[in-house]
Amino acid sequence: MRDLSSRREILTVAELNQAAREAIEQALPALWVAGEISNFRRYDSGHCYFVLKDAQAQVRCVMFRHRASLLGWQPTDGSEVELRAVPSLYEARGDFQLNVETMRRAGLGALFAAFERLKAKLSAEGLFAAERKRPLPSFPRTVGIVTSTSAAALRDMLTTLRRRAPGVHVIVYPALVQGEDAGRQIARAIALAGERAECDVLIVGRGGGSIEDLWSFNEEVVARALAASPIPTVSAVGHETDFTIADFVADARATTPTAAAVMVVPDTARLHEQLQAQAAALGRAQWRLLEQRMQTLDHLSRRLTHPGARARDQAVALGHLQHRLAQAQARLLDAAVGRAGHVASRLARVRPDAAAKAAELARLAARLSSAGSRLIERRQSGLAALRASLVHLNPEAVLERGYSITRLPGGKVLQDARDALPGTALETTLAHGSVRSVVG
Repeated sequence: MRDLSSRREILTVAELNQAAREAIEQALPALWVAGEISNFRRYDSGHCYFVLKDAQAQVRCVMFRHRASLLGWQPTDGSEVELRAVPSLYEARGDFQLNVETMRRAGLGALFAAFERLKAKLSAEGLFAAERKRPLPSFPRTVGIVTSTSAAALRDMLTTLRRRAPGVHVIVYPALVQGEDAGRQIARAIALAGERAECDVLIVGRGGGSIEDLWSFNEEVVARALAASPIPTVSAVGHETDFTIADFVADARATTPTAAAVMVVPDTARLHEQLQAQAAALGRAQWRLLEQRMQTLDHLSRRLTHPGARARDQAVALGHLQHRLAQAQARLLDAAVGRAGHVASRLARVRPDAAAKAAELARLAARLSSAGSRLIERRQSGLAALRASLVHLNPEAVLERGYSITRLPGGKVLQDARDALPGTALETTLAHGSVRSVVG
């Protein structure tokens, strides 16, 4: 909220109304207000405008389209209501007004509180749990309906069931659906249907109405009967925007009684059409398969021949192969003969002259013998010269002339007298034999 106490300039009307709206919205939160509706108007935009009054005062109200569309009933002038709204100010006109969030008929607060208490209690017991919900049969033979025999909803359901599934048997379990004893009657009808076990599925419901009209379906006795039913149940109470305790306990919820009839039985005409379409498709598939098999048979018959004809064909083929084999062998033989002649001519060209080679070999043998003799003579002359030199250089030949060779221990020849120290053992080699001595 803006602080205007320190402002000295003059405010415009728009600024004043804006400040007033902000002050009202901050000071007054959303609250519940009770009163009587007057001058109710719903415009084409969907917004609703009316006056809420009592014996001492009145206040303008607006309920915008997105809020009004959630109402399950039609407010009218003179309706006693309780509404939850946010106090505000319509700045353009300076009108104090209530922006309505939700609205209910006066006196329903206790009903709503009881509804919420029972809902919380049964939910805690697991009666609303999804795992306990049973599937509805796809093709029921018998459908049970718990409702009033005078209800328009019953006629709608019977009409829909006859139209969709003429062969389905319908059993009605009459019960009051409005009033003090309605809840107990509904519960007894549900229990009776379970005891008789005549139905495959059970519809429990009625047409639309106020929350008071539908209250019997919010009673605990009805909820317990639905939970204990051995037959799958469908709750079909009121319109799409109406919710009751029965909707949460039943195995399935339909938005309307007519929708429940549509839900529990298939459309026989549609099934018949689908069956005919599938039968036609199956027939076409069979014909296509038969045509394929006939075409395959024709193809195989063209490939199939008589054994005699096959033997003749094979004999002709064998003769052809024999002719080709003979031709191939002749070509191979001709080629081999040609290659042999070519090799023979080449061999003739490169074959040596044996007589000439023999004469040359004899000549070379004579030359080799002559050269060998001369080489032996030269080697013998050289050997004699080397023998003479060896004899001349042999030290033993010198010993024959009176010389000797003296060696120190170890075989070293004594050449210097200084090497012969006293006590040294000497060995002297003579022309014939040797003499051992010791230096004195």
